[in-house]
Parts: sequence; C-alpha cells; structure tokens
Amino acid sequence: MNELQESPERTDLRLVRGERTRKLITRHAADVASLEGLSGLSIGRLATDLGLSKSGVATLFGTKEKLQLATVEAAREAFLDEVVRPVAATPRGAERLRALTERWIAYASAPLFPGGCFWAANLPDFDSRPGPVRDALVQQHEAWLSLLADELRHAAGAQQIAAADADLTAFQLNAVLHATNTALRLGDTQAADKARRIVDGLLTTA
Repeated sequence: MNELQESPERTDLRLVRGERTRKLITRHAADVASLEGLSGLSIGRLATDLGLSKSGVATLFGTKEKLQLATVEAAREAFLDEVVRPVAATPRGAERLRALTERWIAYASAPLFPGGCFWAANLPDFDSRPGPVRDALVQQHEAWLSLLADELRHAAGAQQIAAADADLTAFQLNAVLHATNTALRLGDTQAADKARRIVDGLLTTA
C-alpha cells in the first residue's frame, strides 16, 4: 500500500470527527440564532465561541448560507426531539394535540434555545427574503401546521371534538403558542397558564 494513502479506518475516524464537530457547531449556532438571528451568524464568531480554527469551520460549511441552512436543520432536529417525537406513542387526536401543545409550551418555557422559539426568532427576519434559508424555515413552519391540522382532523373524525376547519384551528393554535413565546421572553410568568386555557377553549369548541 502506498504510504501516503490513508487507511479506510483513518478515513472513517476523520469523517466521524468531522460530523461530530459539525453537530457541535450547528447546535451552538442554533442557540446563537435564537438570540441574534440567522443573519448574525458568522464562521469566525462560531470558531471563536467554540475554540476552533476559522479555517476548519469554513471547510465544514463553505459559505454563510450553507452554515445557516445547516443551523436550521439542527434546530429542526432539536425541536423534533423535544416536542414531536416524545408524543409519538400518545393516542392520536385530542390527546396527542394536548400533548403536543404542552411540549411546545415547555419547549418555550424552559427554554430549549436561550432565545426561546427558534422559528419565532427567525421567520420574521426571512419571511420577505426569498431564497434557500427562507424556504427551509417555511418548510418547518408548514410541517408544524400540517401536524396540528392532521391531529385536529383525526380528533374531529373520532368525535373527540366538534368538527371544524382544521387548518384554521391549527393557525389559531400556532398563533397562541407564538404569542406565548413572546410573552415569556417579556417576563410574563402567567403566559404558560394563559396559553393552556386558550388551547383548552379551542379544542373544546373546535
């Protein structure tokens, strides 16, 4: 074997280390973006924060846009792990809807990201800026609304709640949750309880 040629084992270890470093960077980037927005991200800033070389971070992502897209994906995975996946075993319909909204309130209250809801922090900044980053943010937003609407339809079909416009009620639920996130960031200690009461009302009258 050519002495200059890397062994498969060394190549695999390098790839594993690279992927681990990439996840470390994007998870920290999601925290930063929840506070300062995706527009405030920079390869140099993240390298300094994490004690990494700027050239090494640049090699992993290449451009700021690719860094932003990787950050959105990291935030999406963290959100799914925190809010959506834990309720997978909960019976579909009204019970799962309540579990989802409760997990969302906890996600914003704890919070998972230091700036609160990642999507609430970044969607307003990109909603009028066409491009791949906006598309990625919108895709997650629409997936969440679709999840709520699907559970509402199931709940109505099972006669757990009165039949209603599922898309409209999903819009209302999402609006309440985002308003709750803002209230929490402003120090309203009653925001979570208010949200639960509104959600109860929506699911009762839907």
